Amino acid sequence: MDKYIGKKLDGRYEIHELIGVGGMANVYRCTDTIDDREVAVKILKDEFLNNEEFIRRFKNESKAIAMLSHPNIVKVYDVSFGDMIQYIVMEYIDGITLKEYIEMQGVLSWKEVLHFTTQILKALQHAHERGIVHRDIKPQNIMLLQNGTIKVTDFGIARFSDKATRTMTEQAIGSVHYIAPEQAKGDVTDGKSDIYSVGVMLYEMLTGKLPFEADSAVSVALMQLQSTPTMPRVINPDIPVGLEQITMKAMQKNPEDRYQSAVQMLTDLERFRLNPSVTFDYNYFVDNQPTKAVGNLRAKNIIKNKKEELNEDNKEVSDNTSEIIEDFDDDRPKEHKPSYYAVKGALISGFAVIVIILLLCVFRACSASQASDVDVPDYLGKNIVDVQQDNPNKFNFEIKSKYDESKEIGLVLEQEPEPSSMKIKEGATITLTVNGTDTNVTTPFILNTSEKDAVASIKGKNLVPKVIYVENTKTAEGYVTNVFPNAGTQLTIGSTVYVYIANGARVENVTIPDVTGLSLTAAKEKLEALGLTVETTYDEESKESRDTVLNQSPLQYGKVQKGTKVNLTVSAGKEDKKTISIYVDLPANVTDSVDMTVIVDGVVNTTYSKKLYPQYSKTTTLQFEGTGTSHIVVQLDGSPYREYDIDYATGNVSTTTYEYNPPTSSAETTVPYTESPSHQPQDTEPLETTNPAEHPTSNNGDND
Repeated sequence: MDKYIGKKLDGRYEIHELIGVGGMANVYRCTDTIDDREVAVKILKDEFLNNEEFIRRFKNESKAIAMLSHPNIVKVYDVSFGDMIQYIVMEYIDGITLKEYIEMQGVLSWKEVLHFTTQILKALQHAHERGIVHRDIKPQNIMLLQNGTIKVTDFGIARFSDKATRTMTEQAIGSVHYIAPEQAKGDVTDGKSDIYSVGVMLYEMLTGKLPFEADSAVSVALMQLQSTPTMPRVINPDIPVGLEQITMKAMQKNPEDRYQSAVQMLTDLERFRLNPSVTFDYNYFVDNQPTKAVGNLRAKNIIKNKKEELNEDNKEVSDNTSEIIEDFDDDRPKEHKPSYYAVKGALISGFAVIVIILLLCVFRACSASQASDVDVPDYLGKNIVDVQQDNPNKFNFEIKSKYDESKEIGLVLEQEPEPSSMKIKEGATITLTVNGTDTNVTTPFILNTSEKDAVASIKGKNLVPKVIYVENTKTAEGYVTNVFPNAGTQLTIGSTVYVYIANGARVENVTIPDVTGLSLTAAKEKLEALGLTVETTYDEESKESRDTVLNQSPLQYGKVQKGTKVNLTVSAGKEDKKTISIYVDLPANVTDSVDMTVIVDGVVNTTYSKKLYPQYSKTTTLQFEGTGTSHIVVQLDGSPYREYDIDYATGNVSTTTYEYNPPTSSAETTVPYTESPSHQPQDTEPLETTNPAEHPTSNNGDND
């Protein structure tokens, strides 16, 4: 068992369970007994406690991270730097990593990718503006909540000292797929390094594949430095061109060719969101089958020799790619014999002749088959994405932008030529005017204004306000306490502006009790008494007693707000079927036959419903097989005679008994009818009839 579980750190943080294991730290779910909330505590592993350099950076980075406050960044509440333990107290996140989500989904839709990436970049913008560079952006460090909210974790915690940063070992295999080329070489890193990592995540989400994969961290690092990835649309043709261009710009190997800030990349993503058909002037050559450089082979030989030297000296082997690569130069010319150039020239000439012949054949074939004429389609009012995807005639679309606030963004407003105005060739160019704009507006200054005025100011700029209520006692209730993006930020029309309104109230939290093992009724009473709501899911495979609570979410002992929904998984009571026999005693002193009807849970059982002769048989036996409970009604001559309630789990049968009332003779109850000559009924004194009342008696014991 983990040595920390069940302990209390510094008399404050009660540790309940281990929820995450990392390379250098473990994460536990805990309760903060002072602030009365659930937290996650990351504890540095014992083997790193004697690394003074790492401890120093751990302290500095922890203090810096605690300064960050953003909806998409996991909050840091507390840090501790004792001699025997180093830990960081963070916001507890009930979710999964983005990596787990990608592995489950494979390829994500571009709308979902846009939603996730925008949140990540906003978190990075907040950090970069405060001088903090993440340096380990990867989907393993991104948490995804059930409502689609993104939380970026591990800001700076995994940083190494300057010396260690220049060593690329197998331990880095989890991160090397996402690090920027300058980071792989051990050069200075800044915010643009995080942008590169975001680009790699974009690539992975859109294609379901990493841009570079190999058997070792060193090989991947070399590919980050030298290789170019396959274009995303080659792998997934459904990716919009504009989003592919954004991805590849973020992944440029030269930092100066990338987006220079998270804000720049956010701006392009917002332009794409408003008009998915938009394209950018980011055209970079990507060789999907790059020529293998001789230098790569020489690098492997040098690395191999270096390892052998270190092994001879009994030194630790390290794949130090950046230092080894600098030891050789790929630009040295290679000498060839004259015959080599003669053969090479002949091959090139022959290849050129073949290409010319093929081109002539293609030209003649094209001339022989002219493109057919078609009517100009009607694209007005359609979404540009749908137009481009449904293009059987392979038209080329020239896109123009025009803004109409009464129409949905992305709809075609005008087209040239007009619909059905003429015949055009397949593959012709059609000019489409799409509802969207690249016009920039600035975020208005709305701090300390009322919610109503703030929303009006934002709408007046053709921006979309999204109001978020936050706990804040320093700002008057109902007034703006913060805004994102900040006032004065350049945005495109239709962008979302987040307005944080102070609600002035402290949310009341309650501790979730442990209700596992209780009946559903008892669990509901316990949870609802605390102001929590309950949702139930049945486990059809459980053999526990029916309605027994098996699991609960959120977990017990956590702190949640009143009104939070608690999901209970309860047993459906699946058990092996049992057979129960019931012996029905028939009425005595009855010489005539009786009609028995057996009704099982409201349905007539035709097997046991039949005619019986009590004078020859005093009892009749009924057998039932099933699970759970069942209600049996036995009728004699149409009147209730016996009722049985069966509990198959326990085998108990409770019985309710009714008196048998024989049917009244029809001669006594029916008035004779004779038709008079005038076809009118004769005046006849009606006979009195009696309808005997039933007198049930109850017997709740077991059936004999």
